[in-house]
Formats: sequence, C-alpha cells, structure tokens
Amino acid sequence: MTSVLEVKDLVIGYDNHLAVDKISFDVQEGDVLGIVGPNGAGKTTLFRAILGLQKYSGKIKMFGLEDSKYHSIIPLIGYVPQKVIFEPNFPATVFDVVSMGIIPNKKLLKGAKIVQQCGCCWNRFYSDLGSNYKKVMGSLKTVGIESLKNRRIGELSGGELQRVFIAKSLVKDPLLLILDEPVTSVDAESQKKFYELIKKINQENQITIVWSSHDLDAISKYASRVACMNKKLFFHGEKEEFFSNKDLLRTYTESSMQMHMHNHDMH
Repeated sequence: MTSVLEVKDLVIGYDNHLAVDKISFDVQEGDVLGIVGPNGAGKTTLFRAILGLQKYSGKIKMFGLEDSKYHSIIPLIGYVPQKVIFEPNFPATVFDVVSMGIIPNKKLLKGAKIVQQCGCCWNRFYSDLGSNYKKVMGSLKTVGIESLKNRRIGELSGGELQRVFIAKSLVKDPLLLILDEPVTSVDAESQKKFYELIKKINQENQITIVWSSHDLDAISKYASRVACMNKKLFFHGEKEEFFSNKDLLRTYTESSMQMHMHNHDMH
C-alpha cells in the first residue's frame, strides 16, 4: 500500500545550525502518528518542510509522489500551526474564519485525482462538493461549534479558538491533518475535549493525523504510532513498543531536560 507520507534522510540546516539530522519515517493511511520531542527538537521545521515551506536535503514523498511533484496535493493537507497569530479586534466571525480554509473545487479535484491514481483506497472521491456554506457548517459541526458561527473570534476562549482553526483546516476535507503542538495555550478540560476530537476526526472522518506534543499521557492514549525526535530520530514505531521501553523513555526525558536547561541558560 502507498504510504500517505514518506520521509527519507531528511536534513535541514540554517544559520550554521542543524535543525533536523537525517530523519526517516513513514505514515500509513489511518495512522495517528504522535511526534514527541523537546522544544527545539525540529518538529515545526520538519512540518514546514513537508508543507513545502522549508528547504531541505533528502526526500519527502506524499502518496508516492516525490518532492515538488506533490505540489497539487498540498491543498488536500490540513495544517494547524503551534501559534496562530490574529488580531483579536478584527471584525471576523467564526464562520468568516473557517470560510478562509475553502479552496476552489478545481484545485480540490486536481489533487484528489492524483491521489486516486496513486492507488490509495480513500473513501472520498469529492463527487458531492456541495456549497461553501454547506462545507463550513459541516466542518463546524464536526468540531462541535456550529452554535458559535456568528460569534466574533475576539470573544472566544482558547479552547473555542483552537476548534475554529481545526474547523478551518477540515473545511476542505483533508486527506492528512498536521497539528503542531495544538494544546499549548488551552486549559486541561479543553485539552481533554481536543483529544477526543482528534480520535473522532481520525475514525469517523477517516483522516490520517500527524500530531506533535509534549503530553506523553495523551500520546499513549490517542496515538497509534510514535516518533521520538531531538534533531535525530530516536524511535519510530508502535506506541506499545515505545511506552514499554524504559531506556527509550529515559532518553526522551533526559533530552527534554537538557534542552530545557539549555534554553534556560540562554535566557
């Protein structure tokens, strides 16, 4: 079966600094891959490379297509960055913001056709594209905030705002959803709801998810596979293997502590 994503010997450096050091891993259809690693481990840089926003050496394949050849598939990828910057006083409603995620049907169909030619067994064929209103309301319903559609974004809580940006990424019914430490600024209750939402999106909407997090408890509960990185890749495989390996967990904890102390010393 064609992998949704395949990364091989990926190296990324800038300003005489090696951010990602020869990383290789794959993501299969239906996976929830949890990427763990300390701050500065290269997770965001890795995501930027996958999305075509960062120069690199090595290979990245999306649905079997290499590097620039998967340009037409990029619109079918949902992405929620770690920090979404917006002006709280901007007069936009929840509906307005989610609408910004809509892409033209022509682009959508072009990308979908390429994916289908790769032999992937996705259930979606984008035959019923529907109106933009229908797409937005469907996305809001998926994340449970349809009642907030007319609310101004500046009036939302952190957890509600998080759901808005997830809805924005879901409005195009993506094949792959990339989430970069999405719960850093929300309370514990919102985090719990978010994790349940991830499970729902993966199982009911059949969307493959790559998600970076510091929360090992959440990864152990909701991810199907784990990648552990700190510039290099320490582990990639089934979550049961990762969490049953005390040496791996100790390596992760030590690297996280070292990176924390390094950042503290710099400040």
